[in-house]
Amino acid sequence: MSEQTVTLPKIPFLDLKKQYLQIKDEIRSAIDDVLDNTAYSHGPFVEKFESDLAKYCGTSYALGVNTGTSALHLAMLALGIGEGDEVIIPANTFIATAWGVSYVNATPVFVDCDPGTWNIDPSKIEEKITAKTKAIIGVHLYGQPFDIDAVAAIAKKHNLYLVEDCAQSIGAEYKGKKTGGFGEMGCFSFYPGKNLGAYGEGGGLTTNNEGYYKNIQSLRNHGSTERYYHDELGFNYRMDGIQGAVLDVKLKYIDEWNNRRKIIAKMYQTGITNDKIKMQSQPEWSDSIYHLFVITTEDRDGLMKYLQANNIFPGLHYPVPCHLQKAYKGLGYKKGDMPNSEYLAEHCLSLPMFAELANEEVTRVVESINAY
Repeated sequence: MSEQTVTLPKIPFLDLKKQYLQIKDEIRSAIDDVLDNTAYSHGPFVEKFESDLAKYCGTSYALGVNTGTSALHLAMLALGIGEGDEVIIPANTFIATAWGVSYVNATPVFVDCDPGTWNIDPSKIEEKITAKTKAIIGVHLYGQPFDIDAVAAIAKKHNLYLVEDCAQSIGAEYKGKKTGGFGEMGCFSFYPGKNLGAYGEGGGLTTNNEGYYKNIQSLRNHGSTERYYHDELGFNYRMDGIQGAVLDVKLKYIDEWNNRRKIIAKMYQTGITNDKIKMQSQPEWSDSIYHLFVITTEDRDGLMKYLQANNIFPGLHYPVPCHLQKAYKGLGYKKGDMPNSEYLAEHCLSLPMFAELANEEVTRVVESINAY
């Protein structure tokens, strides 16, 4: 009798359907309400989400927009940043952090990441400041807050704006306070795979500044506060009603889902004992919500193939740092300029991470990595 090979169940990097099935009835009801009210573009359902988002983040105001990239663009516009200006950002981030700067014809100035936290290294910022520098964008990468006090002190010393890129950090806390209320503005992404994900595209901004709030209300709506009267060059960056309704339903569950991610992260942190694996350090002032759980290893590609052979499918964030992207070749950066970011890009791997992962699935990932 021939032996049969047992195929282990697939463990994906992300499974959005499991979350949807849990809240399907609420989601369908919310979408039906939008359809019944034909409130398709912005409207009352987006306004309700904005109000709830501001309360959740502990800010005076929140605005819904069409993408997180648009949020970053609007933040630069509201701050008056433009051609000839420079904005400091980390090299280790998703490219959209830089797009917002480039869209206003300003220049992104890249800074290396800290070798432990993998977030922007405050000790590398001041050497990049010039007379043209107008702002710093700090990124709460993978859901872990950057060292806000250290970066904010530099911004204050040099009279610079501080903007938070919160695309991956909804619900994360820095010294007990949620991200999004520390800088001039916080910019959020609600891309479907985020901890708070739309069923399509979505983004948002938070601020405590009424002036920025009112300006962005106009900018996202064709530069208009009264229909057919346009006071400035504007954009069609509105959030649609269905996304506002969906996000408002999901916002009620975000803490529950984030807490589950923290449990999964702890299982990885305590369970993985293979000395070939390094993890993001977690400062005591940081309460991450683990949008991603990233590890590094010398043979990243080998580990990835090994896990795939065991029906475990990790992700890859991000294989090319911003300063080495072809789009920014004209800025003159070269390999070796940001060694920590470059090392991470070449050696990082994102383990399966979503709130619906079962303990036995997490254990299987842990055991597979320890056996590697």
